[in-house]
Amino acid sequence: MTVAFWCVLIAILLPFVCTGIAKFSGGQFGARQNHDPRAFLANLDGFAKRAHSAQMNSFEAFPAFAAAVIIADICHNAQQVTMDVLAVLFITSRLLYIICYLADWAMLRSLVWFVGLGLVVSLFCVSV
Repeated sequence: MTVAFWCVLIAILLPFVCTGIAKFSGGQFGARQNHDPRAFLANLDGFAKRAHSAQMNSFEAFPAFAAAVIIADICHNAQQVTMDVLAVLFITSRLLYIICYLADWAMLRSLVWFVGLGLVVSLFCVSV
């Protein structure tokens, strides 16, 4: 399996890291809240709410990244090392994005988000 494909797996798991942070950062999550976790997460505030928002954005960013990696792989026009580097950079941008979200660095978070989008576009462009 290629590094780029491993990055797809990491991208699948990143939202769940954010979920754990959102649920357990405030010490409020328990068996009772697990009956309706979406309602619990919707009512969070502060750090935990930002973690939940990072989770939601991670789920939103995943399909484009996965599609870009798969398309780049099946087109056979890009060198594997190029795809791997772009995929690792995307995961790095997502980790930075999550850190910026949790730290409430809104402007830097937006910049990092655009970098991630550019990396997804780059994966498509190397497929041509």
